[in-house]
Amino acid sequence: MEITGKIVQILPATGGQSAKGGWKRQDFIIETVEQYPKKVCISNWNDKVELTQQGIGAQVKASINIESREFNGKWYTDVRVWKMETMGGARQADSTFDTGNYPPPPSNEELGPDDMPF
Repeated sequence: MEITGKIVQILPATGGQSAKGGWKRQDFIIETVEQYPKKVCISNWNDKVELTQQGIGAQVKASINIESREFNGKWYTDVRVWKMETMGGARQADSTFDTGNYPPPPSNEELGPDDMPF
């Protein structure tokens, strides 16, 4: 699935440790280009890609996966980017960022009583 829009906010990176090792997460907000624009929070789970290179205001096309998980009777939806391209006159080789494989979030068994699954 793809979403096109402008990066309006880049949130601070977070990270931690799970039984499978360390992880990092970078969230950013894209505002869609529609008659009624929508803001979508998208997560990057790969520490190899610096999304801040795009910068606030950059027009991008993000290839995303959407997944929902249940935790303690509530459902949480995660929107993850796996490729992002700068829109406009940028050359393809310079503007494509493939985040590749990223570690999955910790399972319910790996979480403590106060931890959230995302």
